[in-house]
Formats: sequence, structure tokens, C-alpha cells
Amino acid sequence: MEEKINQIRLTSAELGQLWTQYLNDSASVCFLTYFAEKAEDSEIKNIVEHALKLSEVHIQKITSIFNEESHAIPNGFKIEEDVDLTAPRLYSDSFVLNFVHNMAKIGLTSYSGSLSVAVREDITEFYMDCLSETKQLYKMSKDLLLSKGLYIRAPYFPNLEHNEFVKKQGFLWDVFGEKRPLIALEVSNLYSNVQRNAIGAATLVGFSQVAQDEKVKQFLLRGIKIARKHIKSFGSKLEESYLTIPMTWDTDITNNTTETFSDKIMMFYTSGLIALSIGYYGISLAQSPRVDIGILYNKLSVEIQLYSEDGANIMIQNKWLEQPPMASDRDELARKNNPNM
Repeated sequence: MEEKINQIRLTSAELGQLWTQYLNDSASVCFLTYFAEKAEDSEIKNIVEHALKLSEVHIQKITSIFNEESHAIPNGFKIEEDVDLTAPRLYSDSFVLNFVHNMAKIGLTSYSGSLSVAVREDITEFYMDCLSETKQLYKMSKDLLLSKGLYIRAPYFPNLEHNEFVKKQGFLWDVFGEKRPLIALEVSNLYSNVQRNAIGAATLVGFSQVAQDEKVKQFLLRGIKIARKHIKSFGSKLEESYLTIPMTWDTDITNNTTETFSDKIMMFYTSGLIALSIGYYGISLAQSPRVDIGILYNKLSVEIQLYSEDGANIMIQNKWLEQPPMASDRDELARKNNPNM
């Protein structure tokens, strides 16, 4: 009999990415199943169901990998525990389409990161497939948004007639005098951060209406205020250069106050949005030479980091925060063999 070749173990990077993706996809299954159940527009329903199928397949594949590794499967989220499919509709179809499109954009970033740390052949192939599928989902959702007149484009710039080089330090440091116009990357990041905060605020408005725990509700309401404050801050920078500000999505939420999603899954999703914002603000800071904009990103990042900590405390108090894979605590292991240490 041919001897079975042992599989190379997962690295900590591979394990961390798979574990995090399992949680995200299990939450996505709950949200997308509900959205598909409530969708009235057949084209949007098809895209939601396509996204749902992708998440379900990802969970199956990650479960198989963990079973082969004899690694515990995360608890994650379950439809029977974390969403009531009979609850009234909470968001409009147009909001849901934007929700899926935003998911796809986030997936393009996260799967690229996962692929970049994958070493084992099967993990590399898995993330290449995830990236390919997400590229298709991104295009499908973008094309449908465009066809329905719902896609919000970034501002246009006049054509560049000739190249120039920066001639004075004021390009970076003119804090007290007149500020130069925004460069293209600064506009792109400000505009994208307005859009992300707008869809995040609308999501939290819906969450706050159906939250059951008072601390969770107040946390979500605080998040809405922070998001709107950030929209105003970024929008003011765009207005200084006579650029338009993207629309918000607050009108795309129904008056449903029936318990729809569990407080646990809403806190998890909100915490994920906060983490993404911190990452996007860091990238935006690195790509913004104008000092006042860099100062703004630093200030807002500190604010959401403090908000994130308060959210983590709520999740820990309610035993909702699932502990990720950790390195062995060698000191603790040593103490077990020598209690007098």
C-alpha cells in the first residue's frame, strides 16, 4: 500500500486568516439569507443569492480544512440563532445591493491579504478562487448599480494638459496660509471614506431599531453619531475644493423594530466595520501629503479606536467575543508543573 504523504501544517498566518474568514462568512450567511428572503427586485435577489452561495461554499471548504487539521471549528453564527427570517423587512433592495457591493470591495482587499500570506498549495488555490469569485461579484453588483442608476461616482477632474513638479514646501506644510487644492488620491480617499461611513451609519440605524439590549442599542446610536461626524469632517474637506459629497442611505431603512438580528451578530458586524475604518484611515493618511488632512485622519482614528474598545468590552461581558487562535502561553504551562513559581 502506498504510504500517505503527510500534509504540511498550517502556518499561524494561514490559520488566522481562515479562522477570521469563517466568522465573517458565517455572519454573511445570516445577513444574506435574510436579505434574499425579503428581496422584491428579482435582479437584486439573484445577486444576493449568488453572494450567499459563495459564503456557504467558503464555510464548507474551511470546515474541511480544519477537520483535516484536527482543529476546532469556530462557533461563528447560525441562522437559527442569529436572525429571524420571519421578521419584517429592515432595508430597501437598493441598500442591500450597495451592501453586497461594499462586501465585494472589502473582500477584494481581505482576500488579497490572505493570498499574500498563503504558503500551502491548497490554501493558495483556495484564496485564488476566493479572489476570482469576489472580482466577479464586484463586477456583477457594480454593473447592476450602474444599470439602475444607483452607482455613485467619485468627482471628475479636468484633463491634465502638462506635467509639473512641486515647487514649494507649502504643498505639504502650508497649514496657516491658503491650502492647496486636493490631489486626486486625497479626493479618492475622502470620497470613499464618506461613502463607507454613510453605508455604515445606515446599517447601524437599522441595527439600533431592532437591538434588544440597552447597552448594545446605546453603543449603536453612538456609532451613528460618530459616522455622521466623520462624514461631515471629510465632506468639509471636499467642499473646500468645491467638490460634491456622496449621498447618505438613511431613507433606505424601514420602520421595523421587531427583533431581526441577534445583538451578538450586530456587535460583531459593527466591530468589523470599526476595524476596517481604522485600516482605511491608515491608508488614507499615508496617501495624503497635506498636513491638515493627515491630522484629521489621526484624530478620527483615535476616536474610533476608543469606540472599538468599548464595543469589545460589551462583547466580552456578554460572552460574545470568540477567542481567536493564540500562541501557547509557555509561562502558564511552566506554572502547571511548578505551582510555586
